[in-house]
Amino acid sequence: MALRPDQSARERPDTAASGGRADAAFAEEIGRRVRQGRAKRGMTRRQLSQDSGASERYLAQIEGGTGNPSIVVMRAIAEALDVPIVELLPLARGGSAALERIVDMLSQLPPNELPAIAELIEKHAGRTASADRAQRIALVGLRGAGKSTLGRKLAEKLGCPFVELNRLIEQEYGASLPMLIEMSGLATFRRYERACLERVIADHGQVVIATAGGIVSNVETYALLLRRAHTVWVSARPDEHMSRVMKQGDFRPMAKNREAMSDLVAILDARKRDYARAEAQLDTSSATVEQSLAKLNKIVTPWLKNRGA
Repeated sequence: MALRPDQSARERPDTAASGGRADAAFAEEIGRRVRQGRAKRGMTRRQLSQDSGASERYLAQIEGGTGNPSIVVMRAIAEALDVPIVELLPLARGGSAALERIVDMLSQLPPNELPAIAELIEKHAGRTASADRAQRIALVGLRGAGKSTLGRKLAEKLGCPFVELNRLIEQEYGASLPMLIEMSGLATFRRYERACLERVIADHGQVVIATAGGIVSNVETYALLLRRAHTVWVSARPDEHMSRVMKQGDFRPMAKNREAMSDLVAILDARKRDYARAEAQLDTSSATVEQSLAKLNKIVTPWLKNRGA
């Protein structure tokens, strides 16, 4: 409705109020994405502060939706999280909306329907990598689920090599993972992770791979894994994850963190949609190694029925 020339400003629609609500929603969404990105990578706010140069207090404001970060600050945060900056920004209207629509529709599908959808997409894109997956089994999931133990035993049973990706990264870098991350940063670790995965794929047509829990945080590396290996999400209850990690003496990223359990739950929550992209899930909660191995063998047998053909 057009305004009369003599209509006062007080009588006009309050566009400022609606604009303020939109700005607040935008800020809240940025905060959610930063918070989720940090949780997915298992980073504490202190670690993100050190890597990005933004103070912990300022990061708390951003994650709470009350901060007003500049594009320079957002770029620093994105680099610290090793993600494109656009991943931290709500999509504007444009061509990317189609991608967000597709992702939204896929997220509503039952997990057992996703492999068939992935096959259709690969065929449409002219890819033939699905046939190459048959000889490779990759285990994904958070530390403490049993990936290394089960992966090693499965490889022995199948008579094929077992590769623990973290150990290969350490060999390539020449130092332990904590030292690698402390000296060179998480982005360098992710680069080594991608390079080592590519090497394993190139060198082994038949192999069992135990991946790092945060491999899902790198979209391209995880997509490569899903294309070139059959994947199993090895999971457990949060309390079992925690107890197993403590028995291993490995507290990353929970060291000196009084809220370790809540952080672990947040990491699981941030990563579960990505882990669920695996072709199958194996819950090791309250199960012996032998019981879990029998279940894993049952999962992979149909994938390997044409092995050696």
